[in-house]
Amino acid sequence: MAQRVLVLGGDGYLGWPTAMYLSRGGYRVAVVDNFAKRAWELELGVQPLFPITTLHQRVRAWREVSENEIEVFVGDLTDYRFVESVFRSFRPEAVIHYGEQPSAPYSMIDVRHATYTQANNVVGTLNVVFAIRDIVPDCHLVKLGTMGEYGTPDIDIEEGYLTVNHDGRSQRFLYPKTPGSLYHASKVHDSTNIHFACRIWGLRATDLNQGVVYGVETDESAMDEQLATSFHYDEVFGTALNRFCVQAAIGHPLTVYGKGGQTRGFLNIRDTMQCVELAVRNPAEPGEMRVFNQFTEQFSVSELADRVKAAAEHLGWSVEVVHAPNPRKEAEQHYYNAKHSKLLELGLQPHYLGEELIDSMLHKIERYRDRIDPSVLVQNVRWVPAEPEKTPA
Repeated sequence: MAQRVLVLGGDGYLGWPTAMYLSRGGYRVAVVDNFAKRAWELELGVQPLFPITTLHQRVRAWREVSENEIEVFVGDLTDYRFVESVFRSFRPEAVIHYGEQPSAPYSMIDVRHATYTQANNVVGTLNVVFAIRDIVPDCHLVKLGTMGEYGTPDIDIEEGYLTVNHDGRSQRFLYPKTPGSLYHASKVHDSTNIHFACRIWGLRATDLNQGVVYGVETDESAMDEQLATSFHYDEVFGTALNRFCVQAAIGHPLTVYGKGGQTRGFLNIRDTMQCVELAVRNPAEPGEMRVFNQFTEQFSVSELADRVKAAAEHLGWSVEVVHAPNPRKEAEQHYYNAKHSKLLELGLQPHYLGEELIDSMLHKIERYRDRIDPSVLVQNVRWVPAEPEKTPA
C-alpha cells in the first residue's frame, strides 16, 4: 500500500506544491490547514500575485488533472483534540510540517504578532509531537526549520551539530543558535523540543533547516492555473528575490536593504519538493533527530539584485538598483559559510539560479503585472522602534 504522508500547512506556498508532488509520486496524501495565512493576508491588505482558488477547489482540480486524491482536514494545530483526531483517522507514516506562521516581519510587527507567532508555532509543534508519541510512535516527522536559526556566526555553520572540546573533554551539541527575529526564535524552540522528544521518547525526526525559497511554480502547479501556489512579493510575506523580480516587472528600482552584503542560502521551490521526498524516503532512525541544511547556493542580497538586473536587461527592460534603509537589525557584511552536503549525498539534483530561470520567473510575473500593488512593497515593519519624540521642556 502507498505510504501515508500528512502535510501540515497544506494550503501554503510550499505545502500545496508538496502535497501535489507527493500525490503524483504515488504517496497517499492528506493535508491539514486552518487557512490562517489567508486571514493574515486580509489583515495586512496583501494578496498572492497569482489568483488562488480555495483549498477544496484546488483538490478537486488536482483530482481532474492527475486522477489522484488528496484528503483534507480543516482545523488548528494548537487544538490538541483536532490534532489527535487527524492522527487517529489518517495514521500517517510520515508528517511534513509546514504548519506555522512563516514570516519574520510578521513576528516583529508588535507584541500581539510576536506572541501569536511563538504560541502558534511552538504549541502546534508540541501537539504534533505528542500525537506522534501517543498514536503513531514509528511515524517520521519531517520538520521545516530555517537557516535563520543559526544567525550569521563568524565560523562555519555545520549541519545541525557542533562538537565542542573543552578542558580535555568532548561533547556533541546542537549547533548554537542566534535567531534574527522572533519568528526564527520560535523555530529554535521547535528544534529544542523535537530534539528532546527524540532523545527521551525515541521518536524519529528530520529537521530541514531551509534557506530562502524562490520560484513561481512547480511541474505540478504548471499543469493547470487552478493549481497555482501563493507567490508573495510584499514586504511581510515576500522574499528579496521575489520582490526584485516584481520590481523589475513594473519598472521600480530594486531596493537592496542597507549595504547588501547580507548572505543567505537559497533554493528553488522545485528543490524543496525533492528535499522533502528524500527525507521521507530515507527516514531517521528511532531516537534520532537529523538536521539537514536545505539550500543549494549562497548569495548576498546585492548579488541577487545584480542577477535580476542582468536578466531583466536581457529582456530589454531598464532596471536600476538602489540601496534603501534596512528595516532589520542585522549584520550587513559578514562571514557566511554553511555546510550543506547531506541532501546532495541522498541524491538531490539542484536547480541553480541561472539567467534562464530568472527569465522564466520574470515572464510569468509580467503576465500578471496588472495585479501588482506597489504600495505593499514597503509596509514599515521595523526591528527596532523609532525613538519617541521628546516633549519640549
